Amino acid sequence: MNDPIADMLTRIRNSQMRGKSTVMTPASKLRAWVLDVLADEGYIRGYEKMTGADGHPAIEISLKYYEGEPVIRELKRVSKPGRRVYMGSNDIPQVRQGLGVSIVSTSKGVMSDANARSHNIGGEVLCTVF
Repeated sequence: MNDPIADMLTRIRNSQMRGKSTVMTPASKLRAWVLDVLADEGYIRGYEKMTGADGHPAIEISLKYYEGEPVIRELKRVSKPGRRVYMGSNDIPQVRQGLGVSIVSTSKGVMSDANARSHNIGGEVLCTVF
C-alpha cells in the first residue's frame, strides 16, 4: 500500500455510503492522529485500537450520522505520495468558507487548519473534510 491515509479515507467514504456504523482499518500512529482531529472536530464518534482478525493491530472507527445522513459529506486527500503539498500558516485553505476542516501535519503534530493558523505554523496539508 503506497498511501495509507488515502486508504483510510476511502474506507470511511465507502462505509458511510453503505450506512455502516463502524469500519476497520490497519493501525498506525499517523492514522490515529488524523482520527484524533476528526473526533475533536465532531466528524466521527471516536475510534478504538484493537487486534484485527489476522492478528495485526487495527483501528475500529465509529462513524457519525445525523438524521440518517453521514456527518462527513466530502473527504478529499490533498497531499499525495507523488505530489506533496506544503503550505505556510497564511496559505492553508479554508474549506467551504470555514465550515469544513483541513487536516495539517505540522512540526507540532497533526492538527486542524484553525489550530495551525492560531499557532502560526504551516505544514503538509493531508486532507480536507466537509
